[in-house]
Amino acid sequence: MGKTMSEKILARAAGRDSARADDIFWVNIDKAMMDDILGPRLEIADRLKEIGPAVWDPEKVVIISDHYTPPANEKQANIVKYTREWAKENGCRHYYEFDGPCHQVMVEKGHVLPGEVIVGTDSHTCMYGALAAFGTGIGSTEMAGVLATGQTWLKVPRTVKVEWNGALGPLVMAKDVSLKSIGAMGHSGATYKTVEYCGSTIRGLPMDERLCITNMAVEAGAKAGLIGYDGITAAYLSERGIQDGGFEWVNPDADAEYCAAFTFDAAALEPQVARPHEVDNVCDIKSLEKIELQQVYIGSCTGGRMTDIEAAAGILKNRKVAKGVRLLVSPASKEVYAQCLKAGLLEVLSEAGAVILAATCGACLGVHSGVLGEGEACISTTNRNFWGRMGSKSSNVYLASPASAAASAIAGRIVDPRTI
Repeated sequence: MGKTMSEKILARAAGRDSARADDIFWVNIDKAMMDDILGPRLEIADRLKEIGPAVWDPEKVVIISDHYTPPANEKQANIVKYTREWAKENGCRHYYEFDGPCHQVMVEKGHVLPGEVIVGTDSHTCMYGALAAFGTGIGSTEMAGVLATGQTWLKVPRTVKVEWNGALGPLVMAKDVSLKSIGAMGHSGATYKTVEYCGSTIRGLPMDERLCITNMAVEAGAKAGLIGYDGITAAYLSERGIQDGGFEWVNPDADAEYCAAFTFDAAALEPQVARPHEVDNVCDIKSLEKIELQQVYIGSCTGGRMTDIEAAAGILKNRKVAKGVRLLVSPASKEVYAQCLKAGLLEVLSEAGAVILAATCGACLGVHSGVLGEGEACISTTNRNFWGRMGSKSSNVYLASPASAAASAIAGRIVDPRTI
């Protein structure tokens, strides 16, 4: 019987010739990522002092201040300050601040390679699977152990196969693919499993779109989300000065064993929306076209990349945001911000009435830069719409693609982007 991607990657990390689903191994960690909100403070710093005198390998530790940047108050500023100082004191030179959401920065800066095992103090660490790396989120106590030893134990996940074939229709994006997949699996349908995304649709997507899909695998409970290595992966790495290192071995075998399988026709896919307050509460956008909005948010590590902002700008060009609606746009990183600025996309959005924000996680989790008030409704390109996620506990967050969000900003209500 052939091997899945997880079985191959975790066998290598454990120093084993082979691995099977449900095996439990101690594995060597290739990279450890911490952000400011769940990073080297409180429990991690204290536990590390108890376990060992130093970080096992500072070159393999990446620290990114992103949730509290720019700080909205003194408490947030002190957390960022402590994170910065801790990185310096422990010799972790891979420290980034004000560069954007951690996952986007990780891939842009070349800290993610196919076949690696990467852990992070953020549940959306699974995004790295778009580059055929086994990325997964861990808690603070476990991270303290990783920092001290460079190892952790993992059970090899069983794998769910999600296959998409055919071409996506106009203004249907990766976010729609992701939401439809999660809706079918359910919010716990892939708990402690890997989701392998495959098929002609996935193979035809650029890396920007692939990153959106693997990022949200955890919304179905997944331990990891993976896409096989191919020419698009190689080209993305090459742009960052990383040459092909024989990464084809991470692809699944043709006779790999899966615990479940889902198959979808991309041509039949309609723009999707996840209704409050669960990501798997998914429906076609046309069934929600009477929902009035007070805010539209385009950004984050699932909706703020170059292709996302291009799609939004294409819809908003020579149009205006509806009266009474605030459109907030936050590029996924400082690098993406510069690309969009050079391409004139931010000017297009600003002229339409958008407010351009720094590259930050702030609005996504409701800590600054776009918090929702009582009873307000927002359509957002972020990855979660939980109760009170973006502000008031009486607010409602609808998840959708950048194209759907941009069209809804013009209409002042949720609307199918194909009607604009």
